Amino acid sequence: IKTGATRIVVDKIVNKRNGSPALLVQDDGGGMDPDSMRRCMSFGFSDKQSGSSIGQYGNGFKTSTMRLGADAIVFSRCMKGSGPTQSVGLLSYTFLAETGQKDVVVPMVDYKYDLLTGDAIQYERHGADQFCSNLSVLLKWSPFATEEDLMGNFSDIGPHGTKIIVFNLWSNDDGVLELDFDTKEEDIMISGAPNPAETTNAVKRTNENHLSNQLRYSLRVYASVLYLQLPGYFKIILRGQEVQRHSIATDLIYRQAVSYTPLEFLRKKEGEVVTSIGFLNGAPTISVHGFNIYHRNRLILPFHRVLSSASSKGRGVAGVLEANFIKPTHDKQDFEKSQLYQKLIIRLKDMTTEYWDLHSHLIGYQKKPRASVSPTPPGMLTASDTIAEPSERNAVGAGLSVAPWRGGTRDHPASAIPIAFAPPHLSVPAGTSGHAPCSMPAAQMVPATDSAETRKRRNEDDVQMDPCKRQAIQSLEVDNQICQRMTERDLNEFEHLKFENQQLHEECLELEVAEKELLLKEQQLRLQIQQAEAQYKSLLNEYISATPVRTHMR
Repeated sequence: IKTGATRIVVDKIVNKRNGSPALLVQDDGGGMDPDSMRRCMSFGFSDKQSGSSIGQYGNGFKTSTMRLGADAIVFSRCMKGSGPTQSVGLLSYTFLAETGQKDVVVPMVDYKYDLLTGDAIQYERHGADQFCSNLSVLLKWSPFATEEDLMGNFSDIGPHGTKIIVFNLWSNDDGVLELDFDTKEEDIMISGAPNPAETTNAVKRTNENHLSNQLRYSLRVYASVLYLQLPGYFKIILRGQEVQRHSIATDLIYRQAVSYTPLEFLRKKEGEVVTSIGFLNGAPTISVHGFNIYHRNRLILPFHRVLSSASSKGRGVAGVLEANFIKPTHDKQDFEKSQLYQKLIIRLKDMTTEYWDLHSHLIGYQKKPRASVSPTPPGMLTASDTIAEPSERNAVGAGLSVAPWRGGTRDHPASAIPIAFAPPHLSVPAGTSGHAPCSMPAAQMVPATDSAETRKRRNEDDVQMDPCKRQAIQSLEVDNQICQRMTERDLNEFEHLKFENQQLHEECLELEVAEKELLLKEQQLRLQIQQAEAQYKSLLNEYISATPVRTHMR
């Protein structure tokens, strides 16, 4: 697009040498001059990254073509440089394997092109012998047996553009071509794709027909969402029919925009990620969940799941975002598993959970109210648990003190923090949470299911136990008892708050490190200022002392 391309054509053609199907990819962009062509087809070449480039090692030509077929031939015409040129190059696994080449040999020939007459003159950059040698390899191992047939491929390229033909396409283990050109005349499919029309289950058929599943098998569907934005004049022509661009965000209902910026990019524009999140139209029948993550306008991960829960949580929740601060892998099918990527996935997971909790009732799920806290004391402090034997009742009764329970509801929470939601290192404050203080005798914490003999032995052990260790055990027992009385929603909220606490703790540590670095930088700058002031004073004194001398010399 940057070099002026207005269209790209993808189609099936026939290999003239053996009649087998081949894949054609052609554009009307700026094309490649001889040097650019060699860089494109050379192995080990790494181009510098720019602010708008998708790849790191080039344009993905070698990775993509070698995945589709054994051989690829490239025709390119260019107007740049000293004059119009046209070049032909062959990247052939068949040639390398059958000739026993130890190095990757890529034969190429170049021509000078006359725009007025349409004539092409051989451009022998490295001598006539090498040109003839490369041309003979091209004619033997490509689908074109004569130089005239070879040059005929430039007839529909125009003044500039590139044509790629991938031939000797790969087959699967059953001997069937991996690319299916026959199921749909207007599409190129992956062989073995499921046929929704043959599915009798209506729900399953609806899901198989959904874009999230079709894009894994259909090139037309995949191309329709491949780019986040495209100029209105640019067209993708697949097998003679234009691909209609589709925006996944338009499929979302109850859509919201959520902004996220990693700590490392707080002051950088490219670090801000605005995520469109909502339910897919058709949810909850559409059991699809995931985020479509783009990088520099290109789709890298379609409908990437961030929740692996076996429950219905997150069902139908999808999103669209463009994350330019993380790096894709060389095949553009995934991202490098960096710390920034992991933080992004964690944020998307939290975003999904938050959105589901607030909006799941809009698609028919019943919103579960938070369970109100029972006004009775915790189970380990009930009368049935504390009364065991008449002889023990008086012994433990004197030390037992139970504060009245003042648990809150969802709308009017209690002033004290429930122990289940407190950090693990905090103990229960005495007289505020409704539980006995941690300094109570350990015998009162023992459940009623223990026998009297067991409780007696445990009391004897507790007498000899270190006070700090005994308090820690008591606190842990209180935690366990309360967690047993929590609902599943409370446990999930506890895990969420615990995770948020950990995230905030990590951010605080990062901010502390940044603060130290800034303080150190401040000290260095102050030192530089002092040195500059000292140098200024020295130069000023030198100037003052030199002034009378100049006057005397005059």
